[in-house]
Amino acid sequence: MVTGSGTSDTGTTPAAGRLPAVGEKASLSKAVTEADVVLFAEVTGDTNPVHLDEEAAARSVFGRRVAHGMLTAGLISAVLGTRLPGPGTIYLGQELRFTRPVFIGDTVTATVEVIEVTPEKRRVRLRTTCVNDRGETVVEGEARVMVEGKRKE
Repeated sequence: MVTGSGTSDTGTTPAAGRLPAVGEKASLSKAVTEADVVLFAEVTGDTNPVHLDEEAAARSVFGRRVAHGMLTAGLISAVLGTRLPGPGTIYLGQELRFTRPVFIGDTVTATVEVIEVTPEKRRVRLRTTCVNDRGETVVEGEARVMVEGKRKE
């Protein structure tokens, strides 16, 4: 289960090491807070004024402060590592398209859907989307992961 301030999730965590089936989905939702944006800026060093400075952001194309795109995309990682495929998942790659801004106060739902499984390599390809509380897609893409199997003795 995903825990933390302002998060909720759907889907069932598969047994560790189990390959998911095509069509399986899982999601989590999070309200993006001021604290999230400030902490993300501190941790990553991305102090772009459009994220942190009300006056600078007001002059931007967005008209107000926006959350970091990678903060939003990080919700996809949370779904992959905790829900589907779940614990032990190894992230191999991610293609992302940022289609709309995320504003402080938005609730974002990240969803992953299995679109391909390669059992012999334990690889899974997933469609990834983040949608705001207005039903607008804000991030879309595709992830490639490896599902950790039992360790060989």
